[in-house]
Amino acid sequence: HVQLVESGGDSVQAGGSLSLSCVLHGFNYPAYCKGWFRQVPGKDRERVAAIDSDGNRSYATSVKGRFTISRDNAKNTLYLQMNSLKPEDTAMYYCAADCYVHGGIWSGFGYWGQGTQVTVS
Repeated sequence: HVQLVESGGDSVQAGGSLSLSCVLHGFNYPAYCKGWFRQVPGKDRERVAAIDSDGNRSYATSVKGRFTISRDNAKNTLYLQMNSLKPEDTAMYYCAADCYVHGGIWSGFGYWGQGTQVTVS
C-alpha cells in the first residue's frame, strides 16, 4: 500500500528554521512530482511548494524566498527547508505525491501524508 510519512514539525520561535521530511512508501512507479501543503483551522488548504518530475518548482507567494522544496529520488524522500519562520506559518503541513503540471497548472496529488505540526511563536 502507498504511504507518505512526514516528520520534522516542531514549535519554534519567529525567525527560526525547520526542515520537514516526507518519506514515500509503496509506490510502484516513480511519482517524482510532489508537493507540500498547509492548513489551519477555518482556512482553505494552501499549496506551499511543489516540484515536478523535471525539478521545476512552484512556491506560494507567502513563502517565496524563505522556503525551499527539494527531493532525493533515490531515497524516496521529499524535503521542505523553512527559514525565517513567521507566526503566520503556523499550520499542519502535509506532503502529497503523484501530481502533474502542465502550462503552470498543478494537478493530481492523489496521495497524502497525515501531517506534521509546525508552530511558530
